[in-house]
Amino acid sequence: MATKVHVHLFYGADPRFYRQGDNIGCLYGYHHAESDAFALTYSKDARESKPVRLVRRALKAALGFDFIHTWRNRAEMLGSDVIWTHTEQEWLSAALMLRLCGRKSGAHTAPLLLAQSVWLLDKWPSYGILRSWLYRKLMKRADQLTTLASENAALCKRYFDREAKPLLYGLNTRDFPVKAPTDWKPHSPIRIAAIGNDRDRDWDTLIKAFGHDARYTVKLATRRRIPASLRAPNVEIALFSGIKKQHELYDWADVIVVPLRPNTHASGITVMLEAAAVGKPMVVTNVGALQDYFPASEACYIPPFNPPALRDAVDQLAAAPMDALRQAQAAAAGLLARDLTTEHYAMQHVRITEEMLRARAAARGRVAAEDTAAGTGSVAHARAHAQGGAAQESRGGV
Repeated sequence: MATKVHVHLFYGADPRFYRQGDNIGCLYGYHHAESDAFALTYSKDARESKPVRLVRRALKAALGFDFIHTWRNRAEMLGSDVIWTHTEQEWLSAALMLRLCGRKSGAHTAPLLLAQSVWLLDKWPSYGILRSWLYRKLMKRADQLTTLASENAALCKRYFDREAKPLLYGLNTRDFPVKAPTDWKPHSPIRIAAIGNDRDRDWDTLIKAFGHDARYTVKLATRRRIPASLRAPNVEIALFSGIKKQHELYDWADVIVVPLRPNTHASGITVMLEAAAVGKPMVVTNVGALQDYFPASEACYIPPFNPPALRDAVDQLAAAPMDALRQAQAAAAGLLARDLTTEHYAMQHVRITEEMLRARAAARGRVAAEDTAAGTGSVAHARAHAQGGAAQESRGGV
């Protein structure tokens, strides 16, 4: 029989509705794991009234995870062999549900929980005693920890004394086919694009580096609010939503800049993957274990909080177009060589799940062998006892 895998995603990522009509499958590409050996189901978004939505979001804010969404999907999760999650918000919630339903880790009928963390390790030092205690308790229900960066995996060992497997996130090459560039020549002024909604984007450094400087034109695409004090006439701030708009922005740009605050979760990797696919040179803050994905030969890395270094890196690319072209070509080739795709990302989950299932089968085999040995010993003891009693009875009759 096929292994039943339930992919538990955040409310809003239901494959039935997410980018409806585009036929992209599951967000993050987990659908690539579908096969005769793996049958996947996904969390479903329930229709809800505005008051119920407010209650669900309020509880999510209090707990740090969306328990009501998880509870609504408990039947599929409890009926699965394995649960996959994409962030700590999903696995913390799944762990609580499993514990409340009596499905403890190690039980024969309990689903295995593959728990992937993204922001948890960055936030951990800021958590209070109560939240830290709760999350540690719930982590005991996780059968395997994973992360998207080696730095996060190291922190799992440091904070929790748990081994975590770092996975490589991947690009949807249907949305962004990989095309190695054949030429590159910057415009005047130099066109810079910066994209992202992650909490660790450093827009302050970006605008200090290029704002109010006629040598550069910047388009900044984000949903996050940019303070009025950072506004500049040569910096356009807008939301370029949708694949078509994103491609238009990448086509317009000469250089893709990914400015970041220090973090451990590979913030910015999606934009780097897309930039490599469309053949644009990148300037990126050297944080978050991004070199797990693209080494220094494939992107210009700069230290954090350093506007002059960011500006100099862009200027150096513009001054040496052939070097910039070679860097962009190397990034495109590296993406393909390391298979940084959603297909490979899904297959990593398949491999880890197979390892988890083999480990569970081996553990069950050991328990069965111990039970058999214990049973055999009990029978032998009973026979010896019976034989001894018979001998005593025989001696008593002489």
